[in-house]
Amino acid sequence: MYTPRENFLRTVNKDNPDRLVCDYTAFGIVRDDPVTDLDRGIRVKGKEIVDIYGTTIIWPENQPGGMPHVTEENKVIKDITRWREELKLPDYDSMDLDWTKNRASVAAVDKENKMLTSIMATGLFERLHFLMGFEDTLVNLLMEPEAMHDLLDALLEVRMTYVRLLIDNMHPEVIIHHDDWGNHDSLFMQADVWREFFKERYRKLYGYMRERGVIVIHHADCHCAAIVKDMAEIGVQIWQGAIPNNDICKVQKELNGDMIIMGGIDAGIDKPDWTEEEVRRETRRACDTYAPNGAFIPCLTYGGPGSIFPGVDTAIRDEIEKYNAEHYKL
Repeated sequence: MYTPRENFLRTVNKDNPDRLVCDYTAFGIVRDDPVTDLDRGIRVKGKEIVDIYGTTIIWPENQPGGMPHVTEENKVIKDITRWREELKLPDYDSMDLDWTKNRASVAAVDKENKMLTSIMATGLFERLHFLMGFEDTLVNLLMEPEAMHDLLDALLEVRMTYVRLLIDNMHPEVIIHHDDWGNHDSLFMQADVWREFFKERYRKLYGYMRERGVIVIHHADCHCAAIVKDMAEIGVQIWQGAIPNNDICKVQKELNGDMIIMGGIDAGIDKPDWTEEEVRRETRRACDTYAPNGAFIPCLTYGGPGSIFPGVDTAIRDEIEKYNAEHYKL
């Protein structure tokens, strides 16, 4: 039986994996690099922070994570035509970054069994609405395209510096890059608008990652069915977070193995009154439905390992392993 690492690599390379990759078990995720700490901000439950871009981030005690709190009073960009005056972009190349803690975390990863993995949160679209709110972001894409193109070019250059420093110092084998482009039922914008503003910029970002030998995973736990072929074209090897509402079987047929689908397990099972029977049933449904089409990794649709409520993720992994034992010669 292959190690989780080797089985993952065989899945990515279409080289006869011996079972389904089980959730995030093939990933040795390290989150403590200094660029990520700066770009995302150190978030603490129950506290409010202001990140390096000037966005207010809140983490209420009863919520699973931090989120932007953008109001008319505190939004960073109030007039997109004046974004250069209103926004001070970080210059990570000019900063004295301490990689000591990160090097220790990297050294602790079991690289015989795990892929050294970094998570880059708050992609280009998310950064826009962190800076100006959802409504202004969507309106400005339509009403002020020139200014939005200029801003996105500047944000992309920060992102390119970020990923270069990450690869030069941490040497991740996998990067899970986050940018949610839609809601439960549709993209936040027309597909052609996404193509105009985001496709080529992501081709540049993901092309660079691929050139540096990094496996590219894009996280978007939303509806992206309308652009899946575009995603594969620009270098996404794995779309993580694919919610069932995407009609995943149809998407798999359309992709024909060009991009792996990772997700498929409805996050609605992760709730206060969860039951093991319900969790196992949904996990088995996902495996039974999507695994026969190939290029599938089952997991909850969140952008990282674990579950909100303790025990849900354990039951999911156990059920995937049971499925593997039943369907593969191990």
